[in-house]
Amino acid sequence: MNHPATHVGEEELVQLLEETLTDNDRQRVESHLETCSMCQAKLAATAGTDAWWNAASSYLGLERPTQSEDEHVDLHEIQSILAPSDDPRMMGRIGTYEIAGVVGSGATGIVVKALDPALNRFVALKLLRPSLAVSPAARSRFEREGRAAASIVHENVIAVHGVSEFNGVPYLAMPYIAGESLGARIRRSGPMNLDEILRVGLQVASGLAAAHEQGIVHRDVKPGNILLETGVERLKLTDFGLARVIGDNGLTVTGMLAGTPEYMSPEQAKSEDVDARSDLFCLGSVLWTMSVGRPPFVGDSCYAVIRKIVECNPTPLRHLDPRLPSWWQDVVSTLMQKSPAKRFRSANEVAETLRTCLAHVQDTANPLPKGLGHTTRSQSWKTIGWTLAVAIGLAIMGSLVVQPWAKSTVSDPPAIQADAPAPDLDLHAWEDGTDESLKRVQAMLDSLNSIDD
Repeated sequence: MNHPATHVGEEELVQLLEETLTDNDRQRVESHLETCSMCQAKLAATAGTDAWWNAASSYLGLERPTQSEDEHVDLHEIQSILAPSDDPRMMGRIGTYEIAGVVGSGATGIVVKALDPALNRFVALKLLRPSLAVSPAARSRFEREGRAAASIVHENVIAVHGVSEFNGVPYLAMPYIAGESLGARIRRSGPMNLDEILRVGLQVASGLAAAHEQGIVHRDVKPGNILLETGVERLKLTDFGLARVIGDNGLTVTGMLAGTPEYMSPEQAKSEDVDARSDLFCLGSVLWTMSVGRPPFVGDSCYAVIRKIVECNPTPLRHLDPRLPSWWQDVVSTLMQKSPAKRFRSANEVAETLRTCLAHVQDTANPLPKGLGHTTRSQSWKTIGWTLAVAIGLAIMGSLVVQPWAKSTVSDPPAIQADAPAPDLDLHAWEDGTDESLKRVQAMLDSLNSIDD
């Protein structure tokens, strides 16, 4: 059976160290080791002593890999429940699935890459951490995630193939997405292009709309829970571990925060009841992050972040990147309003807005959503006009100030003493509005105020 993306078996690692592999096998194994940290760790364990490792690393030109404490815990927890596998290239077995390795983990779950022998395809298994499997509350939440995700049928929501249990640990079987998370993409490349942001936002909004139609609020929309299957062209919204059915408070604990602090809505941060509009605020935070490359609310502690979410508005996007259009700042600002009533009415409305915006970015002949472009242009002209009016007014006042000296010759201006009294200026014309210059300025301001928003 062909396993093009599986890990190197222990037997081949031993042969590599003993230099008994054929040239083709050696090149294949070495190529895999260059990019696979898990097999690098297995190589270090297989080598055993430092003498063995030093010889191997010198031969391969590799540094000795180190595992973080979290990775060590993940591997230890997974290995504690695995059954032996007949395939030496696999870590072990869960039910009928052959486990190839750990691909991600969170506070309550671990995701592994597994081979389904019956269909000869890779899948992703999400397991409840074995250390939490004895907790009825944790099991209930995990089962709720499975039910929530399985009830949503949409191309932008991760599907659940099945729910089962092995050695007392429940797990979900899902499609294996070979791409990367949106969070990893942003960490790797920084801010994204506006058309890419709109494509991602449109798909996430569409997936949320499907969830909301089932009465399900995700409550943890963040870049790490958005999987890019083929770049920004196709993605999956995943991890419904915090999802809840609107009106169902059965598993809610008073005072407990649910969600990732940097992407919480204000109502989540205050442990208040949430509805679908809470997910829209979280989506706005994701769009803000994609636009500038960092979350809108950051702090030295969880408390500091939550306080900012509740009390502060995010920095306007154009203050951080003036190249972003003002209408885009308006869209994100509307999503991130503190009051749910001031946000978009639904995820469907957001999706339609983003779809229209994307069409405009692709071809400016396509109009922006009603209200975005026209209002922004009017406000921009008003801002420019007010600036010009103020400048003209200051110039006129300046001419009044220098007028008493206008009769002096240019070659011999009067000396001005530091403690000399200010010249007598007739400001009554400015105060009562009879000065002709003031009237012209006022007429300009009245004209600007008459612009239709």
